[in-house]
Amino acid sequence: MKLDRRTALLGTLALGLSARAAAQVPPPLVPGGRTLSFPDPTETIELWPAGAPGLAGAAPRETVTERSTDPGYNDRIVTGIARPRMAAFRPERPNGATVLLIPGGGYQRVVIDKEGYEMARLLAGRGITAFVLFYRLPHEGWLRGADVPLADAQRAVRLLRARAAGFGLDPTRLCVMGFSAGGHVCASLLARFGDRSYDPIDEADRLSARPDAAAPIYPVVSMTPPLAHEGSRSRLIGDDPPRQREQAYSPHRHVKAGSPPTFLLHAEDDESVPVGNTLLLREALRDRGVPVETHLFPDGGHGFGIRLARGHSVEHWPDLFLAWGRTRNLWS
Repeated sequence: MKLDRRTALLGTLALGLSARAAAQVPPPLVPGGRTLSFPDPTETIELWPAGAPGLAGAAPRETVTERSTDPGYNDRIVTGIARPRMAAFRPERPNGATVLLIPGGGYQRVVIDKEGYEMARLLAGRGITAFVLFYRLPHEGWLRGADVPLADAQRAVRLLRARAAGFGLDPTRLCVMGFSAGGHVCASLLARFGDRSYDPIDEADRLSARPDAAAPIYPVVSMTPPLAHEGSRSRLIGDDPPRQREQAYSPHRHVKAGSPPTFLLHAEDDESVPVGNTLLLREALRDRGVPVETHLFPDGGHGFGIRLARGHSVEHWPDLFLAWGRTRNLWS
């Protein structure tokens, strides 16, 4: 990584923030005394050192539910996230690149294994430092409910840049990948990275929240029926929002010429989130001259992650993503 003025500034910020990073949030427990199929990461970065802003009442209680009955893998979901954070996956030989992973869950839950930890292990095995975002859910008592997922994502990107030196990362090679509702967070970030979704709290908030690349995977995009995913729409902006609110939270309507290069992927037989969501975002990116690579597959359904993609035409999508990242000079 080239040591320039910007890198030096980031290193200084990292030193200033390091004292606040000592407390670690323990990894989610596995309910029922079940053992882990793979070790959990033990290193976390809390997003908000004084607590997440805008809590209307009592903090939600974090709950972990295990959905898998197969001892070969875990499939945990998390609700009630009151301490937003990133779980870190450090590779043995980091190549300087970073991917922030934002799992889905219809804004009802955060699917940490299938759309977080599994991809993070794959990336770390290829030298890419990965972070899995535990973000707040909009309907769990936050005053700015619809804005809290974006606020957590913006804050996460800024913190990764502020602490890049401590992780051996290049702050100009940071990609964000999101799945389903996490894809909506990712798409919102690539479109609205400059929006003020929270009040600045420290030096890290002087840094840009614009990712250097983005990869919304089978993303929720439109908040307008019939393309809208009903559950995500309801939990984010309500059951019968005015049209203006639908448009405000449909990220394809806010893409800018300065939005980052984007990788899009969707299965055409997705019955939960129609492929038209990805096509809307693709069109918006192309209209504004933003480089975009799009992959559509005939089968795979929704929520396939890595494990459930096997045996379908979409099976090798991670290889396509890694190849795209090489063309964007994110990693070699």
